[in-house]
Amino acid sequence: MKYTRIPHTDIRISKICLGTMTWGRQNTQDEAFEQMDYALDQGVNFFDTAELYPIPPKKELYAVTEEFIGNWFKKTGNRDKVVLASKISGPGHGGKHIRSTGFSKESIIGAVEGSLKRLQTDYIDLYQLHWPERNTNYFGQRGFNAHAIEVWEDNIHQILETLRDLIAEGKIRHVGLSNETPWGTMRYLEESKVHQSLPRMLTIQNPYSLLNRLFEVGLSEISTREKIGLLAYSPMAFGVLSGKYLSEIPPRKARITLFPNYSRYSSDTATQATEQYAQLAKEHGLSMAQMALAFVNTRPFLTSNIIGATTMEQLKENIESIDVDLSDEVLEGIEAIHNAIPNPAP
Repeated sequence: MKYTRIPHTDIRISKICLGTMTWGRQNTQDEAFEQMDYALDQGVNFFDTAELYPIPPKKELYAVTEEFIGNWFKKTGNRDKVVLASKISGPGHGGKHIRSTGFSKESIIGAVEGSLKRLQTDYIDLYQLHWPERNTNYFGQRGFNAHAIEVWEDNIHQILETLRDLIAEGKIRHVGLSNETPWGTMRYLEESKVHQSLPRMLTIQNPYSLLNRLFEVGLSEISTREKIGLLAYSPMAFGVLSGKYLSEIPPRKARITLFPNYSRYSSDTATQATEQYAQLAKEHGLSMAQMALAFVNTRPFLTSNIIGATTMEQLKENIESIDVDLSDEVLEGIEAIHNAIPNPAP
């Protein structure tokens, strides 16, 4: 395994992060336990979860994923071997069954305390805001709609104050963003610069893959200059970049087969790009999945690459991507496809 550090800290984390969003929906608790056991044995010490999980969210399955992880900690005693990240849900977007009060002080405190109880731990190493409260473009929206109705008032100072108090209490150690824009990222960073008693956002968990490199447009410069590390999610584009959906008969238990509304990476243009990436991998004797993950692993702004798997075979292949070195010829081929079909799946 290769390791990085959470920026501005001495916390050493694996460059491969174990994602957990299928546990409780596509994976049983026993399967989740097997994944955690194997990942830890392979040197993966960074796990990412959220109160919203499993995905797709469902009221009766609220926070089951965190419960699985907590039960594993209790069974194995491995809490001190894992750097643990979780998230508070934002408003709407599948989180209506959780709360409707956004990131108010009471909401953040209640969310943290609920996660701690389910995770059966005294602290969370990295606590993230899952998506913004305000009207902005995330979850596949290409542009910002300036005319949308908005009731949000800037509460970023208050959010950071609440997080500061939770850090002082020892309930969380550090904080990060997720599904955030360049404006939002800089707004949080500047607030903590001006008010130095407030905690600094250290990471940003956004989508990044061969089919969606929009992070490079504005956020990569912020990431590099401000040292806020990318935790790349959906590096396999919901499994599309394994090539398994290119067959005439899609796999029966695969994610997009089960949940066809998760079609962000399945447009005609995205499929065209996927076909070209699959051909490139074949020409160079590479697994398409490992080529896709290895590409993300090469990015200079990456802190950790969040993988997810529903089978042990997938998990092993994904973790092994850390040892795949892409040749200059492969990287040039990737850029040629990207230039011809840039960011087909925002």
